[in-house]
Amino acid sequence: MDWTGKHVLVTGGGGFIGSHLVDRLAARGARITVIDNFSTGFREYVPERGALRVVEGDLLDPHCLQSAIQGADFVFHLAANADIKENLKTPRRCVEQNVIATQNVLEAMRSAGVHDIAFASSGSVYGEASVLPTPEDAPFPVQTSLYATSKIAAEGLLTSYALGFNLRTWIFRFVSVLGPRYTHGHVIDFWRKLKADPTRLEVLGNGKQKKSYLHVADCVAAMLTAIDRSRDAISVLNLGHGDWIEVNQSIAIITRAMGVSPRISYTGGDRGWVGDAPRILLDTRRIQALGWAPTKTIEESILETLRFLNENPYVEQRT
Repeated sequence: MDWTGKHVLVTGGGGFIGSHLVDRLAARGARITVIDNFSTGFREYVPERGALRVVEGDLLDPHCLQSAIQGADFVFHLAANADIKENLKTPRRCVEQNVIATQNVLEAMRSAGVHDIAFASSGSVYGEASVLPTPEDAPFPVQTSLYATSKIAAEGLLTSYALGFNLRTWIFRFVSVLGPRYTHGHVIDFWRKLKADPTRLEVLGNGKQKKSYLHVADCVAAMLTAIDRSRDAISVLNLGHGDWIEVNQSIAIITRAMGVSPRISYTGGDRGWVGDAPRILLDTRRIQALGWAPTKTIEESILETLRFLNENPYVEQRT
């Protein structure tokens, strides 16, 4: 797609993935409106500039959303409550921010006459998959997390609106993403603990959980490749790396980079928390058939994330 002069609305554009997407779209000549309540995003990530407007607002406020979407040609819906571990403490908040907010976006699109939307879903929708690598047409098992349940519900809204109101939608099911501007996940959790006490590290689970990760630049490139090259009314694509890594291997990379040798203790059995899928590896042949492939190894992504955290202490103070 030629993004030159296109007006793009990015929900959650002040966040980790959203801000990288904003940078890439701006480089391709798009005019961008970011809407973000900055509950987890950072204004530093999206400084207002010529073709970029930032609206501080909540997707649960239809009036704010209607104002932000006026004149848009395309919507990237990345805003979400993405903290899987904490969602059971505030289930209504998860439903509001991930499901109701998605319907608000779709209704705003209908009202404004916008027909194209890309959505950030999650590989967690596959739960504890019986097939690895897991393809897009794998059956959904019993859901293990409220976060994944909310993403499935949002996907259902998107596909129903696409068929009912002649929209085009791209649904991207990510693995966990790493890289600069990263603000939550296992790397920052371990980094914080080891900074506080380099002699010991408590690990949720048995350290044998094994998952795939993707660098944020590769993630954004995959989304834009799919939109450039997939013309289906509804496109569902896994975004992930062909490799995966055990928690213990990740710990070895992190401790070596930090120059520490902690005593490691394990808690919680074979998983980190309720809803944690101990093995995640997605089949990415569908997106690779469109000409995309990851450029960064998982180890490179972890090390780049650590460098960012070390060079930007404000992230630790504000997350």
